[in-house]
Amino acid sequence: MSLQQEIISAMGVKPVIDPAHEIRVSVDFLKNYLKANPFAKSLVLGLSGGQDSTLTGKLCQTAITELRQETGREYQFIAVRLPYGVQADEQDCQDAINFIQPDRVLTVNIKPAVDASEATLQAIGIELSDFVKGNEKARERMKAQYSIAGMNAGLVVGTDHAAEAVTGFFTKYGDGGTDINPIFRLNKRQGKALLKLLGCPSHLYTKAPTADLEDDRPALPDEAALGITYEKIDDYLEGKQLETIEAAIIESWYRKTEHKRRPPITVFDDFWR
Repeated sequence: MSLQQEIISAMGVKPVIDPAHEIRVSVDFLKNYLKANPFAKSLVLGLSGGQDSTLTGKLCQTAITELRQETGREYQFIAVRLPYGVQADEQDCQDAINFIQPDRVLTVNIKPAVDASEATLQAIGIELSDFVKGNEKARERMKAQYSIAGMNAGLVVGTDHAAEAVTGFFTKYGDGGTDINPIFRLNKRQGKALLKLLGCPSHLYTKAPTADLEDDRPALPDEAALGITYEKIDDYLEGKQLETIEAAIIESWYRKTEHKRRPPITVFDDFWR
C-alpha cells in the first residue's frame, strides 16, 4: 500500500460522495450517539462563521430537532461565539447563526482570559510568541466550551475534517480537543457540497479559510500557512495524482503531525521512530 493509499484509508475519504447521503450519515451518527448515552442532553459547538463550523452546526441542529420530535426529550444545541475582542468577520458569524437557527447562542469573549494567562506567564519570564499566543486562544475556546457542556449535560462537538486532519492543521488540546466529530471523513470540497445542498449562503463556504489565531497576521489564510491549496489536498485525498512536490508537502505535514492525531504517547508507541 502506498503512503497516499494509507492516508486515504486513515482519513476515510471517498473519491465521490452523495451529499444527501452524507448529511444523513452525520445526522444519524449524532442522534445514535446521544440515544446510546443518555447522560448527554446537549451538543455544544464553537461557531466561527467559517465553512466547517457552519456545516457542523447545521448538522447538530438538525440532529437535535429530530431527536426532540422522535423522543420528546429536552435535547438542545448550543452554539458558542468565542471572539478574541471583536472578530473581523462578525457579520459572517451572524449569517451562520441565521442559517443554522441554534436553540441557544452564547457569547464568551476570550480576550480577558487569554490576556490574563499571557500576563501571568510574563511574570515568570515566559514571553509568548504570537504563534503560541494563538494556541492559547484556541485552548481557551475549548476550555469555555467544556465548561458550558459540563453545566448542560453536553458533548463538545468538533469540526475536524479530512483535509484538516491529514495536515494536522489544528491546535492540540485546542480545537483538536473534542468529544465527537461528525464531519470527519469529508474533505473541504465535499463539505462545500453538503452546505450547498443545505441551502447555506454561498459566501460562508467560498470565503478563504482561516484559523485567525495570530495578532501579527490576522486572518492569515490556511493555504498560506500550509503552503498548498485545499484543492490539491482534496485531490490527493480523492486518490488523484499530484505533482511530486505537492504530494511531498502533504505527506510531510502528515508525518510531522501524527502526534496530534493520537492519544498521549506511551512506551508502547513506535510511530515516531
